[in-house]
Amino acid sequence: MNLRRIASYLHSADVAIIGFFAFLSVVNIVFASRIPHWWLMILINAAVVVAICVLGWARHTTGSKVLAVIHDWHVAPTVFFTFKELYFMIKPIHLGRDYDDVLIAADRWLFGVDPTHWLMQFSTPWVTEILQIAYTLFYVLFLLIGIELYRRTDKDPFHFFMFTCVYGFFLSYVGYFFLPAVGPRFTLHDFSALNRDLPGIFLTPYLREFVNFGGSVPMGVSNEAAVAGTQRDVFPSGHTMMTLVLIYLSLRFRLRLRWFITVTGTLLIMATVYERYHYVVDLLGGAVFMILCVLTAPLLYRYSKDRLSTMESRFPGE
Repeated sequence: MNLRRIASYLHSADVAIIGFFAFLSVVNIVFASRIPHWWLMILINAAVVVAICVLGWARHTTGSKVLAVIHDWHVAPTVFFTFKELYFMIKPIHLGRDYDDVLIAADRWLFGVDPTHWLMQFSTPWVTEILQIAYTLFYVLFLLIGIELYRRTDKDPFHFFMFTCVYGFFLSYVGYFFLPAVGPRFTLHDFSALNRDLPGIFLTPYLREFVNFGGSVPMGVSNEAAVAGTQRDVFPSGHTMMTLVLIYLSLRFRLRLRWFITVTGTLLIMATVYERYHYVVDLLGGAVFMILCVLTAPLLYRYSKDRLSTMESRFPGE
């Protein structure tokens, strides 16, 4: 079975994922002297790529509806897996150097204050609770849009949505490599005192623990230990970038949930600063990356789809 035949079984999102795994593998090789177990990550990347190809082949050759659903939706856990790989790469590459000081200086230059400190005058437990819930709904919004598009007879909007999300996340991940930072909850505030300084009503502490788990933040440790263990994923704000992408796509495809997505997404973006996850300059960076994403994603999707269609036409029996 040659590579072109294998490629004919893939989605555009699969191609984007495989390309990003190749990029991560090259980065591991270039910085092998700094990244512990770089060779292991390359082997894992190769194994995931093979698994994606096998999944695409099995889906098309067996006609299994179960495999079809897995193939169409595997991008969600796969993209999260790539996010966790960055955890083992970014900090060693920069020899432990974070750039929060640059982002703090940018915020102070723009606004004359630290926005997270300034917002404290408006904080109430109810506001905190609502915004923390909105922030935690980030991944739920992807599922809601994906499910609505997947139920349509024409699956092309769904596949475009998946490709755009994968592409958008990977763009933000590249940004993390250039300007690693941990965010104001660790630098401008005492992370261990967050629930006391910015309390919610009921769900807030549990939702914060859920978010912390996703960001590899150690539980029950000092501020210094939390900084040492957390993911470097602040600039650009992926939450802002991808939420804007979701709002844009929900309006473009005139989804039934578009106004829920828009309202919740707006609250989510507000929460990124209010809940001390991001500096305001991160949001501005996320907006710029969003524009880049929505302008280039249709071109890349059409190109990859045309290439895959051409390969598929050469193997009509498969």
